[in-house]
Amino acid sequence: MTTSEVKDPKLYPILRNLQFSPIKQGEDQFMVLWDPSGLSKEKLVLPLNYFFIVQHFDGEHSLLEIGAIYLKRFGEFLVPSKVEQLVEDLDQKLFLEGARTDSARLRLRDEYRQASLRKAAFAGRSYEADGAKLKKQIDGFFTSGEGPDFKPSENQGKPIKGLVAPTYDLKQAGPVYAWAYKELQEAIQPDVYVVIGTAYAGLDNLFAVTDKDFETPLGLVRTDQPIVSQLKECLPTAFEEDVCHQAEHAIEFQLPFLQQIVEAKKPFTIVPILTSFSAASLRDATVRQSVDQFLTGLRTVLSKAGRKYCVVAGAELAHLGMRYGDKAPPTDFSFHRAMQHDLEMLKPVEELKPEEFAAYIQKENDQRRISGFSPIYSLLQLIQAEKGQVLRYDRGITDQYNSTVTYASMAFF
Repeated sequence: MTTSEVKDPKLYPILRNLQFSPIKQGEDQFMVLWDPSGLSKEKLVLPLNYFFIVQHFDGEHSLLEIGAIYLKRFGEFLVPSKVEQLVEDLDQKLFLEGARTDSARLRLRDEYRQASLRKAAFAGRSYEADGAKLKKQIDGFFTSGEGPDFKPSENQGKPIKGLVAPTYDLKQAGPVYAWAYKELQEAIQPDVYVVIGTAYAGLDNLFAVTDKDFETPLGLVRTDQPIVSQLKECLPTAFEEDVCHQAEHAIEFQLPFLQQIVEAKKPFTIVPILTSFSAASLRDATVRQSVDQFLTGLRTVLSKAGRKYCVVAGAELAHLGMRYGDKAPPTDFSFHRAMQHDLEMLKPVEELKPEEFAAYIQKENDQRRISGFSPIYSLLQLIQAEKGQVLRYDRGITDQYNSTVTYASMAFF
């Protein structure tokens, strides 16, 4: 019988699931790293040769081996003391897996669970922090030249079943959100909104539900405690990673629109869910079983509750450019080709065919990095609708190298 060797994390460091982006300072290029989970509030700017080093912090390469790889790549020796200092700095910033990061995770989880509500994390950064200014900002999205038409929706007065809206910064993508929420404004509105967003930091259990109410500059959004309690009884593992809600923005960005549009007419509650699985992962029987189990359980709970609900999927589409792993910035040609593929990919979504949606992404090996797959797939599995429609499509530029995120608004009736 053999036991797996436990490697010293100081000699075999493991970089956490961080995000990074290229930046320019004069003629020099650097990489900035940060933690999407919110566990670390730090940012780290690295020269490209140091970024090369940390890319090998995978728990499999020793510092000695990394030094040899560095020598081969750059033709110079890597001073051991400098690498050891880099490891220590990363560990201090909670950028590495290990005892310090594990302790910080436990503290953060306990603090979140003891809190009375989930506080607004992005007010003042991605949208107005003052309630009156936020209302004015949202109204401006609807009246913007890029906002929705003033003519009544063809679905006016019908019960709405689902929405897809972006999760991109409201200051830039607000008018695209407005296309989706105009449909809600003119529809027969339900009492419960199942708001499903992408967990950009990833999830071990694929889904994470929280029972916290959500605070926004417009007041408190109540989580539907009877539904969430029922979910906790039948799907307890879905609550193990509830702390991820604290730093993720996908749900938070939908709430001011719901408050502005729905609250004036009637009270409403939400069921807040974050999710993270890829189209390719559905080929794995264990992943497929976990996804099916959660969505079947959620459907059952919603059905037993006997209340009309609308599923809101906060989702982005393609991610193009150096920030997302491409070797060169996107060109106009590559963007327009991505747009064509996006709209082809959304055809089975409009037709309420989740498996065809997954198959499209699987066929192209997710080369465009569709981050909103899991919320949209979940929406399609949860709603009973006759049709869906792409209302608006656009993109955002995320860095100096023209890295691009695409997104769309959709409605289902």
